[in-house]
Amino acid sequence: MNDLVCPACGTAHAGGERFCTSCGLPLVHPGAHEEETVGERHARMRKIKPQLSEGQLVMVAGARHQPEAEMIQGILLEEGVPSTLRRTRGFDVPEMLAAGPRDVLVPRSGLETAREVLLQADLLATGSARATPPVRLALGLLVAVAVVALIVLAGTAIGP
Repeated sequence: MNDLVCPACGTAHAGGERFCTSCGLPLVHPGAHEEETVGERHARMRKIKPQLSEGQLVMVAGARHQPEAEMIQGILLEEGVPSTLRRTRGFDVPEMLAAGPRDVLVPRSGLETAREVLLQADLLATGSARATPPVRLALGLLVAVAVVALIVLAGTAIGP
């Protein structure tokens, strides 16, 4: 029994072939696919395009909370881009809660595709939509105080 069949179109192939020449799906033995049930995790993994899953993880988007981050993950998965979530650094929210911002990370090879998908879905801000880092906030406050001090100094120098 060296013959294999395509689970999608049913075309028979020789035993040496591994993928269907018509639709590209992996071939199976006849009758092996009839009672097979595919779990949710397995179904999700089949959507991932291998060419988009290589390289280091890089941040592609930020979400305000867990449900929003999972929605972004689902949109990326529909386009074949794998992703993972991590809690944004600097927020002290217990891990068991869905509250708190999340970073959506994708492999470097899928970064451009992920950005295009999120821009089309209007989920990727063209500017920075993330929370302002404390150092940047302190620097802005310092500049504002300096400007006010200069205005007061100039006002007292002009006075009577």
